[in-house]
Amino acid sequence: MKYVTYFIKGIAVGIGGIAPGLSGSVMLIILGLYEKAIKAIGTLFSNFKKNILFLIPLVLGFGIGVLLFSRIVDFMLERYQFGTRYLFLGLVIGTIPLFYKEVKKKGFNNKYYLAIAGALVFGFFLFWINRNWFPVITEPNFIQSILLGVAVAGSSIIPGVDSAVILSALGLYELYVNSLAELNISILLPALIGLAGGAVLISSLMHFLIKRFYTITFSIIFGLFLSIVPNVLNISCTIDCTSKAILAVFLVIFGCITSFYLENITGNNQTIKKLLTKKEQKKSPFI
Repeated sequence: MKYVTYFIKGIAVGIGGIAPGLSGSVMLIILGLYEKAIKAIGTLFSNFKKNILFLIPLVLGFGIGVLLFSRIVDFMLERYQFGTRYLFLGLVIGTIPLFYKEVKKKGFNNKYYLAIAGALVFGFFLFWINRNWFPVITEPNFIQSILLGVAVAGSSIIPGVDSAVILSALGLYELYVNSLAELNISILLPALIGLAGGAVLISSLMHFLIKRFYTITFSIIFGLFLSIVPNVLNISCTIDCTSKAILAVFLVIFGCITSFYLENITGNNQTIKKLLTKKEQKKSPFI
């Protein structure tokens, strides 16, 4: 049963990976699987059977979540961008208290608010000013292609980091999008090498930081995450009438409720089942 749960949560992680304002790594934190996933990847060969049995259903679910919902999300953003973005805003807002709970789990005190505030300010500077640190790379050499994979791995594994912004700052975003669209094997093959190697190395580093410096690490990550929340909305989300305001509020609330449900799928299902059972017992004349 636990592997089915990992699979379902993997689907949720996949959806988070393509939803504006969210990321797969943030969803892993909300679902309580981030530390376990980082440890499984970073120590893959030290306990191979246990790690691989955990990762397989999670990765399969992630892949299915991306494949099934990427087109749906693209369609919804194209046809119903206003409602879709407010729904995603609700999902993101709903994750904030859940994420904050993870931050405070081990030895949190007031001094860590400074780390959150500092990361928040740095995140606004990084994600809103969005300056290019390096010139755009269009014809990469082998090493640059490997670095593309490492950059994708890092921006995907580290929560609170906007992948598109980081890749743009490194001059790699157009290369990333075009190589995928054109299935350019000469770029994608070394990028996959960088992705695999980067995933293991960065996961090992994150595992070390979380194990030794849990609260400060998650405080910084949380601050970065808060800084990218406004990116969910754009000019299409302007509210200019009452009906739009009502729709926006409804979708934000629905998104928040969905986030809370996803945090503990098994536990919430059991709670719902108990409530339904009690309701049926009250209706029965024989009880």
